[in-house]
Amino acid sequence: MTDGYSITWNIRQLMAAKGLFHTTDMVPLLAERGITLSREQVYRLVTSTPARLNLEVLAAFCDILGCTPNDLISFTARTAEKPSDQTASGETSGSRRIGDLRPLPATIRRPGQ
Repeated sequence: MTDGYSITWNIRQLMAAKGLFHTTDMVPLLAERGITLSREQVYRLVTSTPARLNLEVLAAFCDILGCTPNDLISFTARTAEKPSDQTASGETSGSRRIGDLRPLPATIRRPGQ
C-alpha cells in the first residue's frame, strides 16, 4: 500500500463471476496460455494483492476472465487526515513545535538530602 491511495485486487470476484471458485481451477487455464505456475503460486496471487505482477501473467488473467487490468485492479484515493492541533500533553502545537523543545538538565540528589 502507498500513502496516497489503496489498491484493491478484484480477482476473486471476477473468478466467481466466471464460475471459478477454486484457485486450482486457474492452473490449467494459465498453462494453456503458456504461464507455468505452481498451485501455491496461483493461490498467493489470487488470495492476496501482489506487490509485483508479471505482465504476461496479468494478460493471461485478463484473457481467462474476459476483463481488463482496470477490472482487476482498483485504486482508491485516501482522504488526508487533518493533523491535530493538540499534543499529548494538551498543549497546542502552534505554541511549541518539536524543534523548539530542549532537554531539561538532570538533577541528581542523594537519599536524605
